[in-house]
Amino acid sequence: MVDIDLSMVNWARAQFALTAMYHWIFVPLTLGLSFLCAFFESIYVRTGDKQWRAITKFWMTLFGINFAIGVATGIILEFEFGTNWSNYSWIVGDIFGAPLAIEGIFAFFLEATFFAVMFFGWHRVSKGFHLFSTWMVAIGSNLSAVWILVANGWMQNPVGMIFNPETARFEMNSFSEVVFNPVAVSKFVHTSSSGFLFASLFVLTISCWYLIKGRHIQMAKKSIVVASVFGLLSSSFVAFTGDESAYEVAQKQPMKLAAIEGLYKGQTKAPIEAGILNHDKKPGDDQDPFIVKVKIPFLLSLLANRSLNSFVPGIDDLVYGNKEQNIEGVASKINKGKAAINDLALFKQARKEKNSQKADLALADFRKNQEYMGYGYLNTPEEAVPPVAIPYYAFHIMVTLGSFFPVLFAVFLFYAVKGSLTQQKWLLPIGLISGLLGLIAQQSGWVVAEVGRQPWAINGLLPVKMATTNLSAVNVQITFFMFLGLFTILLAAEITIMLKQISIGPEGGSLK
Repeated sequence: MVDIDLSMVNWARAQFALTAMYHWIFVPLTLGLSFLCAFFESIYVRTGDKQWRAITKFWMTLFGINFAIGVATGIILEFEFGTNWSNYSWIVGDIFGAPLAIEGIFAFFLEATFFAVMFFGWHRVSKGFHLFSTWMVAIGSNLSAVWILVANGWMQNPVGMIFNPETARFEMNSFSEVVFNPVAVSKFVHTSSSGFLFASLFVLTISCWYLIKGRHIQMAKKSIVVASVFGLLSSSFVAFTGDESAYEVAQKQPMKLAAIEGLYKGQTKAPIEAGILNHDKKPGDDQDPFIVKVKIPFLLSLLANRSLNSFVPGIDDLVYGNKEQNIEGVASKINKGKAAINDLALFKQARKEKNSQKADLALADFRKNQEYMGYGYLNTPEEAVPPVAIPYYAFHIMVTLGSFFPVLFAVFLFYAVKGSLTQQKWLLPIGLISGLLGLIAQQSGWVVAEVGRQPWAINGLLPVKMATTNLSAVNVQITFFMFLGLFTILLAAEITIMLKQISIGPEGGSLK
C-alpha cells in the first residue's frame, strides 16, 4: 500500500473547497445576470425607451464587476489541478483536460470577443449589433459552464474511456459519451437554471433596497417585473431538472443518494424522511438515523426509480452488501481491487522483463477486476461512506429554499402587476435578503454534489487520497492561507465596488 500523508490530503481538499466555494459566489450570478442584461436590452431595442437603456447599463456594470472577479478565481481553480492534484491530472488528464481546453479556446474567446463590444460599443456600433453582442456574451458565459460541468459530470459518472495498463492512465475512447453523459447533462441544466434563479434574486435584492430608500423607483419596479418573471420560470425549471438530477444520482451514485436522504437500511416503497439526524449513528449499528423525523410514504422510491414499489438501497446495503437485492458489499470490492492492483504490478514487471506470456496472463487477470481497482486503495468498507450529515443538511437547505423562491417571485410579480408593490412594507425586507438566501442555496448545492461524492475524486475509480501531489502538508497550508487572504480581498473589493455603483444608481439617476 502506498504511504499517504492524510494531513496533506485534507489540506489539499480544504484548499480546493475554499477556491471552489469562493468561485461559486460569482459563477451563478454571471450565468443568470448575463441573460437578464440581454432581456433588458432587448426591451430597450424593441421600445426605444431610454429608461430601459439606463437600466440595462446599470445591471451590465454590476455584471462586469462580477465577471472580472469570477475569472480570477476560476483561473486559480484550474491551476490547482497541477499544483495539488498532479496524480489526478496524470491519470485522467487525457479526458478531463479536453472539456477544459474547449472551454478556454471556444467559449471563453466567444465571451471575450463580444465583451468589449457590449461594454464599450454603445455609441460605436448599431443597436442591433450591440444587442447581438450582449446575447453572445450571455451564450458564451453559459457555454463555458457547459464544458466545466461536462468535466465535473465525468468525475461523478466516468464514461467514454478505457484504462491503459501500459501507462496506468485513463484515456478517452468516446468524446460523445463524455459530452452527452446523462449526469453531465442533468448537472448543466440544473446548475444553469439555478444560476438564472440566483441572478433574479440578486436583482430583486437591489431593487428592494431602492424601493425601501425611495430611490430610482421606476427602475426598481421595472427590474422586479423582469426578474420575477425570469425567476419564476427558472424556479420551475430548477424543480424539473432537480428531479432529473436526483434520478441520475440514484442510478449512478446510490451512496450519495443514501447520504443526502439519511437512509441506512434500504427499503421497498421507500418514504422520504426528513428531520434531525442522530449523529451517533454509524453504518451497521441498530440506532435510529433520526432523533426527530417526518416522512412522506413511497416518495423516495418514486423519485429514485420512477416506481412506487421499487427498492432503494441504504448505506448499510451498499457497504455490507445485500444478497436479496444482488448488491455487492464494499469488502468484496476492496478484495477485487487489491487483486487488480497486484495483477497490474505483475503485468508491468513482466513487461519490464520482456516475458510476454507472463504479461498476457497478468493482464487477463487484471481485466477481470479492473473496474474495482479504485476500491483497492480503501482500508475499510466504511471508508466508502461520505460524511452523511454534511450532504444531508446541505441538500435539505437547498430544497427548502428552492421551494420558497417561486412563491416569493409569484408574490412580487402579483403586487408589481397590481401596482401596489411600494405599499407592501412587509414584503420588501424579505426581498432584500433574498439574494443572500439564494447564495446559501447555491453553496448548499455545490456541497451536495462534491461532499456527497466522497471519498472519490472519480466516482468508484480513484479515491481522493490517491489523486494528490507528493507535497508536504506545510506547503499546502501556506498556499491555503495565501488564497484565503487573496479571495477575501477579492470578495471585499467586489462588494465595495458594487456597493459604490449601487449607491450611484443607473445612468442619469432620474428613474424616479
